Amino acid sequence: MSNIVVVGVQWGDEGKGKIVDLLTENARVVARYQGGHNAGHTVIIKDEKYVLHVIPSGILHKGKTCIIGNGVVIEPKALIEEIEGLRKRNVYVGKNLFISGGSHVIMPYHTLLDGKNEESMGKKKIGTTGRGIGPAYCDKMSRTGFRMLDLLDGGRFREKLKANIKDVNFLLENKFQNKKLSLEKVNSEYMRYADYLAPFITDTVVLLNKLIDSGKNVLFEGAQGTLLDIDHGTYPYVTSSNSSVGGVCTGLGVSPRKIDGIVGVMKAYTTRVGGGPFPTELNDKLGEEIRLKGGEYGATTGRPRRCGWLDFVSLKHAIRINGFTGIALTKLDVLDELDTLKVCVAYTYEDPYKRCECSKKGVACRFTDMPQDAMILEGCKPVYKEVKGWKTSTQGVKKLKDLPKQARAYIDYISESLNVKIDIVSTGQRRDEVVILRNPFK
Repeated sequence: MSNIVVVGVQWGDEGKGKIVDLLTENARVVARYQGGHNAGHTVIIKDEKYVLHVIPSGILHKGKTCIIGNGVVIEPKALIEEIEGLRKRNVYVGKNLFISGGSHVIMPYHTLLDGKNEESMGKKKIGTTGRGIGPAYCDKMSRTGFRMLDLLDGGRFREKLKANIKDVNFLLENKFQNKKLSLEKVNSEYMRYADYLAPFITDTVVLLNKLIDSGKNVLFEGAQGTLLDIDHGTYPYVTSSNSSVGGVCTGLGVSPRKIDGIVGVMKAYTTRVGGGPFPTELNDKLGEEIRLKGGEYGATTGRPRRCGWLDFVSLKHAIRINGFTGIALTKLDVLDELDTLKVCVAYTYEDPYKRCECSKKGVACRFTDMPQDAMILEGCKPVYKEVKGWKTSTQGVKKLKDLPKQARAYIDYISESLNVKIDIVSTGQRRDEVVILRNPFK
């Protein structure tokens, strides 16, 4: 038996979908532990491209059990559309999919308030997808949210909705000058969703633990990345859930003692979407070239991703939090045409308030650990080390010996500098374009 977690090491979009899809061959169960339909996992099988948002990537494999845990927030209409979209492509979705009754429901007013709140922030926008994720988690924490099991009791649902929508409509009218939502319309809409989703809803904590105890291999997958974690990311430019490894235990109801390995997924460079500090960002022609070659556009929103060099300072922070047993390095092939690469090994920071000893002495602060304050991180400048490029195509390479010497040197440099093992190197978008150095399940 072996149970493995796949976690994003950077600001999300690292290629977790492909790695989860690859590792699913060794798993019997794939379970999603946090996030919502603001995420997108892209998997390419032969010439077919699949973009999954809430349903675990294991759904593309026959005979796998897929679980959506209580840590996930669900927009019923989006989930139904995702199910139907897969069915139209002859992907079986039925008794292989289970949804936690404890998963919270994204309501129409969550999406509406998400957009309105973002608009009101002006230049200080976080960069939310506007899909209601944050407001849904807010209601969860304030204990006013709906859980999937609430959909199964029409009377209870309507009574609670009546109270919630009264408060929401007051806010919509008085703060945002927006028209009110209709209680009857929302109730009727969600009762239709309840009829459709009822067969999938169950106590997934009991189910998952029984599967683990019976010896089934489990792959735990999340969305976003560690630097977007609500507690350990670049707050407030973060997501609304724990996207680091700790979210597995709370988001699925499993003991940390049942986790056997933690695979971090890391790009060979860095990207992020939305607002927030990004010390190694390339706001130039090279950044645009990397974006185009890497296809760096959001799978869910289509938004262009900000691109930059690999950042060891932030990576060390993610490694410290998650304790990775191995790394899957993705998009190595995107860097094939570059003569020279840069890697950030430290930050410097000029403190305008002269609060630290460095500034008092008239010298810049130097960080090798990631600052906790996003405002400080915003002002940090990267200290780079140059690495020689390989100027040879690595696309589709499947054996380590077939990679160019300098590409192997880059991989070794990352591994040695971060003190982590590289288990997998992705050399293209397709499922089979990969170099496997060690199978995390073995």
